[in-house]
Amino acid sequence: MGTIVGGCTRRIQTRFCLPLTDAGKADEVSAYLATMDTKSPLGEFLQARRARLSPDDVGLPRYGDRRRVPGLRREELAMLAGVSAGYYTRLEQGQSLNASPEVLDSIARAMRLTSAERDHLHVLSATPTRTAGGVPDRARGATADRRYGPERRYEPERVPAELRTLLAAMEQVPALVVGRRNDVLAWNRAGHALLAGHVDFGAPDQHGAGHPDAGPNLSRLVFLDAHTRALYQDWTKKARAAVGNLRVMTARNPGDAGLAALVGELAIASADFARMWAEHSIEPCDSEIYELDHPVVGRLTVTQQTLRIPQQPNQSLVTMTAEPGSPSAAALTMLQHTMSR
Repeated sequence: MGTIVGGCTRRIQTRFCLPLTDAGKADEVSAYLATMDTKSPLGEFLQARRARLSPDDVGLPRYGDRRRVPGLRREELAMLAGVSAGYYTRLEQGQSLNASPEVLDSIARAMRLTSAERDHLHVLSATPTRTAGGVPDRARGATADRRYGPERRYEPERVPAELRTLLAAMEQVPALVVGRRNDVLAWNRAGHALLAGHVDFGAPDQHGAGHPDAGPNLSRLVFLDAHTRALYQDWTKKARAAVGNLRVMTARNPGDAGLAALVGELAIASADFARMWAEHSIEPCDSEIYELDHPVVGRLTVTQQTLRIPQQPNQSLVTMTAEPGSPSAAALTMLQHTMSR
């Protein structure tokens, strides 16, 4: 991820999430979180990655065996990592939480993890796995779930004035500021017109006003909004990236009850999300190319880049650009003209 130094369609009011203030919906989300696998996040990730490997992948003989579960056995993975089978089993079952960085790197090599997955493994190893209480908090419509560590209080996220000035200055580059829960905290006119022209332009201000459920959230838009699903020609690619990034953020922000509630809400509302979440894919948003089918300017290809904001470590600046001189660049220019009408 990089670092920063230092309405074209009819707008409609959109519900961005399940009304968690409703007791029935809050109970539904709480029940989902309560029935999720009780293993530690570290153990779940290890098990998912072990199941992804076959003996053929790592050069182990099969001896004609019939395996009851997919992937390597625990003792096979332990042998490849150079640790005892008993120790690895305790680690995967969440009974041992003191793995050294060297042991984690050995396991990462044995599992053939990517650099992003290896970093995620180290983050998970430091994630608390118990909370005080772990009971539903209906007043906030969220659950303090032990999988996400001790619950912490987070202030509403706000975009600094200088960052809003930067967004406005980038008038020809679609851009938006995203928070730790994938909330859209601010966007410029071009970003709004490209990604969500059907949403009220001022909707992101609801986050800073302390009403996060009323503001747009990229994860909800991808999975629950028909306009957004139609925008991406390869919606599955975008959806997997959204889930992978959400996995990264939940590991980095243990104890964020809002994140836990978001995961529960999406898993209940979207079978696609529930299936992808169970895969434990790790895809930190960095740079990716997407082909869009825009309702006003038609098909275009954009490069999405996500840049860290040092002064706001939980916020990112997301930009969309097109190859200069390309038909896609012309489409973005046309979009600018429709905005000025």
